[in-house]
Amino acid sequence: MKKLHFILTSSLVFTLLFYNEDLGLNWAIFGMLQTALICYFFQEKFTSRMHLLLVVTSVMSCFAFAWYGDLSSFFAMALSIIFLQFKTQEPKLKLLQALPLVFINGIASLGRIFMFSQYLPKPKINNGFVKKLIAYFVIPFLFLGLFLIVYSFGSDHFSSFFTDYYLDIDPWQVFVLTVLGFFISFTLWNYWIPEVCYKKNDLLDNDFKDEAKMQNLNSFSFLDLDFERKSGEITLVLLNVMLLVFIATYNYEQFFETIQTSTLSAATHERVNAVIFSIVMAVGVVLFYFKGGFNFDVKANNLKRLAKIWILLNGILIISTLIKNSEYISNFGFTYKRVGVFAFLILAIIGLIFTFLKIINQKTNAYLFSQMIWYFYGTILLCSFVNWGNLITNYNISVNKGVEPMFLSGLNFNDEIRRAYFLRNNLNGQYIELTREKEISRMQSNSFLSKALYYEFVTSK
Repeated sequence: MKKLHFILTSSLVFTLLFYNEDLGLNWAIFGMLQTALICYFFQEKFTSRMHLLLVVTSVMSCFAFAWYGDLSSFFAMALSIIFLQFKTQEPKLKLLQALPLVFINGIASLGRIFMFSQYLPKPKINNGFVKKLIAYFVIPFLFLGLFLIVYSFGSDHFSSFFTDYYLDIDPWQVFVLTVLGFFISFTLWNYWIPEVCYKKNDLLDNDFKDEAKMQNLNSFSFLDLDFERKSGEITLVLLNVMLLVFIATYNYEQFFETIQTSTLSAATHERVNAVIFSIVMAVGVVLFYFKGGFNFDVKANNLKRLAKIWILLNGILIISTLIKNSEYISNFGFTYKRVGVFAFLILAIIGLIFTFLKIINQKTNAYLFSQMIWYFYGTILLCSFVNWGNLITNYNISVNKGVEPMFLSGLNFNDEIRRAYFLRNNLNGQYIELTREKEISRMQSNSFLSKALYYEFVTSK
């Protein structure tokens, strides 16, 4: 089968799955179909454990969306299928190019769809084909049509077989779904890779080429390498001193200074935001100075030591923030934001570890981004598999923190435990609770393809 067959099959299935339906199981089924088609079409290219891993994560993320039907599981499913398609169709291209190519093809497909000569097979008409067409289709259907008209005049009951019914189809919806399905399928199966992606692919290698090791180019035309090296050392000395002072004041404010409860949440968020920007800028500083031949500069030992100290100090800053976030949770309970802070800080620690490894192992900047995209993808997968709403509710009830009724009613997928807790303590989440119950009733009344399976196991209230 050719790619065109896969595009047309996917488009037809998309239309059938989504006609008169909301978003639900249909997306999961469509995702499973794409995963199966990729496995079939590229079966000879499944040569590594990475391909098997991506197949497993694609299937699991489809099940996660079928169960929850939320945004995080949708992104996990979409990324899994995109990465699987990309790494099987273009295994030599770096994964860093996958997401930009999705964006580029999302725009380019609007025009490429009309370039029929690029993907439609050229017709090969010969006398044998014409003979078969006339003999097998034209002549039989011509006689069938003539006799159909004659018999219809002769019998009202026979005529009613073809006239006494009404085809209840919304042509506009069918047209929109067909166009949308064809666009999604075309973009997935016939995506375009600009030639520059192949030419620049080597720039995304984890290791430097031999000629790059010898090229120690200065960042600024008006500064030679000695001045730039010395500038980097002065910059990192000043930054390390400033970061030491910031860590001291930051930890004093967090652990020793008394803050009013009413302003504690805002103050904590401000400090976390400061840490986030600090970590991003810290990695940026290292990437700025350790690029190209600078990684192999024998005169840059002091710069490397200062950079390692800079990374270590930022690690201390992250650890102190983790401790404070843990303390904050123990006092006020879990929320989605506090879970998000933990996720970011753990990713930040991983990023600093790979930044450190980049320096000592003399890796390219692309090495850092290549490693982090996998950990970012893993975080999205984890978020899609775990029922965070239920986890937060269980923890908060067990420690009796963050159990305000309206807050608990605003969490997702915690219905059974929330209802039991409210009934036990005679609580009510007011209008948020009412909205939540209406949402459950609506999801349970949806047709099969529009359902999220989670709601099928929630007791109707």
